[in-house]
Parts: sequence; C-alpha cells; structure tokens
Amino acid sequence: MAHISFPFKKTNKTLFQKPASILTDDSVYWRKLGSPVLVKEFGAIDYLNFSPVDPYYFAATCSARIQVYDPITKTVVKNISKFHEAAYGAAFRADGRLIVAGSEEAAVKLFDLQSKNVLRVFTGHTGPVHRTFFSKDQVKVVSFSDDKSVCLWDIATEEKIASFSEHNDYVRAGAPSPVSPEIILSGGYDHVVKLYDCRSNETIMTVNHGSPVESTLFLPSGGLFISAGGTEIKVWDIFNGGKLLANISQHHKTVTTLLLASNNSRLLSASLDRHVKIYDISTFKVVHNIDFPNAVLSMAVSEHDDVLAAGMIDGVISIRKREQPNRRSGEKKGLFKFAPDLMPTKGVNATVDMFVSDSKTKTEPECDKFLKKMQFGKALQSVLKTYTATKYPEKTIAVTQELLRRKVLHVAMFDLDEKRIGALLRFFVKNLESNLWLYKSLQKELKDEIEVCKTVSELEGAISLLLAGAQISSNLPTEIDTFTPSTKALKEIVIDVE
Repeated sequence: MAHISFPFKKTNKTLFQKPASILTDDSVYWRKLGSPVLVKEFGAIDYLNFSPVDPYYFAATCSARIQVYDPITKTVVKNISKFHEAAYGAAFRADGRLIVAGSEEAAVKLFDLQSKNVLRVFTGHTGPVHRTFFSKDQVKVVSFSDDKSVCLWDIATEEKIASFSEHNDYVRAGAPSPVSPEIILSGGYDHVVKLYDCRSNETIMTVNHGSPVESTLFLPSGGLFISAGGTEIKVWDIFNGGKLLANISQHHKTVTTLLLASNNSRLLSASLDRHVKIYDISTFKVVHNIDFPNAVLSMAVSEHDDVLAAGMIDGVISIRKREQPNRRSGEKKGLFKFAPDLMPTKGVNATVDMFVSDSKTKTEPECDKFLKKMQFGKALQSVLKTYTATKYPEKTIAVTQELLRRKVLHVAMFDLDEKRIGALLRFFVKNLESNLWLYKSLQKELKDEIEVCKTVSELEGAISLLLAGAQISSNLPTEIDTFTPSTKALKEIVIDVE
C-alpha cells in the first residue's frame, strides 16, 4: 500500500500576548492622575479631607495631630497638634476656614485654620470620637463616638442640641444630610445604620448592613444613602422605607471608606485589600481600579478630581496629581460627562474614531473640530453665532441633525446659556415657518417639556419640605466668622511643630 507523505508542519512558536485591557473613557481619565508621590507620617492615616475652596489643601489626621498639606508642593503648610491623645476625623467647613476633629480624649475640637487656635471644645461624650462633620447650614457640628452615641452641637453656644444613643456598639461612621441640617445618618459596629431627625429627637429609619459599618454617605439628592462594611457596599432608598437598591461586592477585604467624585457621578471605595475601585453611580459597575502598596484606611479627592490622596495603614500618604488639571472632554456636567456616540457609521467600527489627515484639504470647520473632541456644547454654539446662523443656516441645520443622530442634542443644549437658548429658538422659528407641521411639533414638544419641568419642580419642593421643612440659605452667618475662643478653648495650647 502506497504511503502519501505530507510536508512537516513546524511547531508554532508564536508568543501569545495577554489580552489587552479595554481602554475606556474612565481608564484614560483616571490614569492621567500620574505617578504617586509618597509622604511618610507617624502612625496610620485615620482620615483625609480636602478643603472645598482653592488652593484645595487637604487635612491628614494621624497620631495626635492634624497635618494640612499643599497638594501642589506635597508639603505641610499647617500643623495642628493640640491633642493629648490620638486625633480622629478632621474635616473642613464649607469655606475652608475652620476644621473640626474628634479625639481619643472624648472631646470634639474646633480650630481656626489660619491661626491654628482652638475656638471651641465640645465635651459630653464618654468615649473616643472617631468622626466629626459640619451640618448642612454650617452652624452646627455632628459627632460619632465609641460611647455608642451621636451628638449634634451648636457652634455659637458650644451646647449640645441633640443626642442619640440607639446603637449597641461603637459608632465610627456617619454623615450629615446634604439637604437638611437636622437629618443625620450613623453607622455602628452593631451592623446597623440609623437615620435621625434632630427636630423631633427621633430615629426615623433603621437598616441592617450585615457587617460592622465603616463608612456611610448620602447621595446629593438626600433620598439615597450608601453604607460600607465588611466586603460589601449597599445602597438604600430612604423614600421607600429603607429599601435595599444595590449590593456591591467587589473587594475581598474590609471596605474602609467611601466618597463621591466627578461631580457626584462616580463612587470611590477603598479597602484593606490595597485597592481603590471606581463605580459609575448610575449602574454601580466598576469602571476603573487603582492599586496601592498597602492597605488603604482613608481617601479623599479634590475638586475637579485633580488630586487623589490615599492614607495607608503604615502611615504613608499616596498623592496623585494631574499634570495638566482639566475637565472631562466637552466640559459636560454630572452624568452627561460620559455621553457616548451611540450611532455607528455604516461599515466602520463604532468604537473607533477614524480620521484620515490630508494636508491638501481645506481648513477644517470649527464645528467639526469640536465634534471630533465630543465637545457637543461648543459645536452647537459655534453654529449659533449670528453671522453663521443668518448667512449659512445649512451649517446650523447640519450640526443639529448630527447631534440628533448621535442622540446628544440634549447634552449640547445643557451647556447653552439663556442667550444662546434664545438664539436657537429664534433660528428654529425662522427656518421652520415654511413647514407648519414641523413648527407645531416643536411647539408641542416644548409645551410637554415645560409641563415635565413643572412636575419635577413640584416634586423637588415636596421632597425639600419633607426633609428640611424650609430652604436652607447657603450663606454662612456673619457671627461664625467672628468667633473668639471660648473659655474651654482658652485652656488649650496649640503646639507648633513645623
């Protein structure tokens, strides 16, 4: 029997590369924070908090002092060390001028940042105070203690306004409501999260997290709150009686802290597993992950996400700063920051922008430049200029149709001021007069939109009434800024350690 021979096929020696990670807008955005600068402190970094105002200093609470850092130079600009024992949870007031902190001494202290003087000493707790915050109206301070209690203090009189002792274990997490100065959230090592109304001195809600609670926060609307403890993060709905909306379990060790970033459109969680995970607040899906050399105890992010600081268990602070601080493309706000181009071009992969450069072609129109950069608001503004809209209305129509095709016209209009909104409406009226049907359709859409806005406004008013009872003025009272140290505070001596 004849044998048929085939040529020998050589062994494939091709090296198989690891599959590349998917490059998303979030990955690109957060990687621009750059390489970390490590600063060593004495003792574990209990808490980090950024000042809400420029130059965005951040306070690091560690050992028996508060170190205030300049995120640009990474150096200490203020050292507040008037503590006999460990300090905890230093937080800035909304104007960046005052700092409040708890301590192992069971006292809550209020400091003037500029002079470092102690202005108030709130006494009444019988155990260490681990977390302190200013209330929504900035004239009160809330504290959470190992004596299992939560207290609300009046800054002007140094008196206790309200006190709650509903927990059965240490209370080391909490948050003031973002919409009412009378609503307080607390989380305890008894696994329970409680919501209080200081006006009636009542507990209005209790939910069980299932693990010792390490961190809590409200979402900006005040209707949802988030708790972290163990390896889980849970989202709760206040208006549905504390209904559990989401259970996130992405860490494999205890979650230590939570915070919001990117104009409240991103949630960040830090953990003892040495990871910081970033979630899309609309889906609670992980969109990015940042690794650290040691267990992360605390974390804070500055305005516009320009600086990320993380405090670790070994006393090291990792500071990551953007080399060129900027906003996300298109200067979009809130959840509109990540509006994608959902309409693929026929025959072209929708996930890739393909541009062919040709030096012989004419100068690229301004609107196209903005569209390529996904700066939809600027693209629409460029064709609403009086000269363009009058002389070349076809350009305005073309850009409007392109934005409609991409389903981002509402995003572009979000960036328009009243003057440009008026210009857009006048353009529509002028160019749709010849088509009565289109004009009436537009008129009906606008009327429906106005009705929706009215309904939303009424709902917002009802919610505000339910939570706060009245609209709280954002202006800080004058008397807060003219504080003189109280009798208790005068007994305190600030030791300068530069």
